[in-house]
Amino acid sequence: MPPVSEFRGAWQEAQIPNEVIDRAEAFQARWGGLVLPSAPGMTEDAAGPRMLRVDTPEWEDTFAPQGWFFEAGPQRTAVPYAFLIGPDGTFGIAGGDDGQWVALHRSIDGWVEALALAYAAMDVADTVTRLTGPAVDQLDLTAMQPIAEVGGITNGWWYRPGLLAAVYSGEPEPSGLSTHRTAYLYAGNIDEQWL
Repeated sequence: MPPVSEFRGAWQEAQIPNEVIDRAEAFQARWGGLVLPSAPGMTEDAAGPRMLRVDTPEWEDTFAPQGWFFEAGPQRTAVPYAFLIGPDGTFGIAGGDDGQWVALHRSIDGWVEALALAYAAMDVADTVTRLTGPAVDQLDLTAMQPIAEVGGITNGWWYRPGLLAAVYSGEPEPSGLSTHRTAYLYAGNIDEQWL
């Protein structure tokens, strides 16, 4: 995987601002080449990038917010959307019929943290309950505290002693299939020290 510095001249000629190139270079230096597992229980197409690798930044005026986005890495399967890093550093997906941008986490760090937490939760949970569609909307998270490390926006994690809840709401949005929202409840010997 060539470093971003090899593309800097060509990207500057393509009128990509230096601060955007710097952001892409920092992403590549920190995360480039990291191979990720899919999120446990998620379908292969909603499971995130196969590995983290920057691609040529592109100006997007169809998304809100508008700005310079770059691909976080190649998808696991052919899907009608891409996992992108937004102009403000958020990690999310874009695509679908209307080219919608959906921020999943405040940063790529949050996505990686969420994957690590999912695999760790599977190891300590006595039971794992999967909820989908309308059942996700009925999930009462008021007695739980959000786990800040995942930086959740449309996807997130919540905790209370004995229970972790992972809610995946963002991936179905570009397709308009809100019935595909999913939550996982990990119950067992889970306390704050474990987090």
